[in-house]
Amino acid sequence: MNILSQILEIILNRSVIAAVIVPGVLTALVLVILIIWVERKIAARVQMRIGPLYVTRRLGGILQLVADAIRFLVSEPIVPATTDKLFYVMMPILLLLLSLLPVAVVPASQSLIVIKTEYGLLAFIALAAITPMVIMLAGWASNNKFSYIGGLREGFMLLSYEVYLFMSLLAIAILYGTLDFIRIINSQEGFWGILLNPIAALSFFIAMLTSTSRFPFEIPDAESEIVMGPFTEYNSIMYGLVMGANYFRLYVLSLVFTDVFLGGWLLPFKIPIPNFVITIAKTFIVMIVAVFLRAVYPRYRIDQALVIGWEKLFPLASLSVLISVLLKGVGI
Repeated sequence: MNILSQILEIILNRSVIAAVIVPGVLTALVLVILIIWVERKIAARVQMRIGPLYVTRRLGGILQLVADAIRFLVSEPIVPATTDKLFYVMMPILLLLLSLLPVAVVPASQSLIVIKTEYGLLAFIALAAITPMVIMLAGWASNNKFSYIGGLREGFMLLSYEVYLFMSLLAIAILYGTLDFIRIINSQEGFWGILLNPIAALSFFIAMLTSTSRFPFEIPDAESEIVMGPFTEYNSIMYGLVMGANYFRLYVLSLVFTDVFLGGWLLPFKIPIPNFVITIAKTFIVMIVAVFLRAVYPRYRIDQALVIGWEKLFPLASLSVLISVLLKGVGI
């Protein structure tokens, strides 16, 4: 009886619910499946792609997604002889886990957070900075020239986008005088962060696109140029994992964008639904905007992206920090 009570206590623990259900693994998995389907439908509609528009049309084309999932699961994994086998096999699993790990410090509601800390924003930055290194290691472990190039591109992009991504979050930390996600959200009761500092929101959103290789910054992968960049040699379920990792990362960054710029679970009006539903709905809308850009933008070259990062977005992020300092100075 005591053992059953202890198990029940663990199951009902909010940290466990947050890790497993919302905003953790289950919610991430559902939203990733939905956003892949939405991305295909949007691109098909805008670019007149026959497959996603007309295959199993009565079912919304969902069977294409099911077919792809089955293909990844049942295909034979092939490990090329020239790879560093240990790192080659480990990287997809590690990449998937590390892509979702930062969600541990990001809240979906006042109580649904895995690790509640007053340094949540700082913890998120530390955890989010690990994933790009794994992508570079995946390119190195594959021992393939296209993978090398993709890994190097990720390294070049990393030196650019992480600077203005973190500066955007610094602007928010200065504006609200805290590194605690929950306090930042509660401080947006009157005005959301995107209204007080739209420059920081724009800078963070572009950094989010770059970090997750969304168009027009799908530069490390660039399948028309370097096959699939760091993931050229990956196949079967291993390729499914590395592809899913980018979408998990998109989910986590969209959740952070929702919390720091869109007021998290706050709304200008009261509606009788749970707070976490509002947060996840906002997050999904941000994800839709991010994947929609695939249908309307071409890909930048690596040199163009770096010029945009250092000559335009870095000054923009610096301006966002200055705006926060001025707003804080006048007592807003």
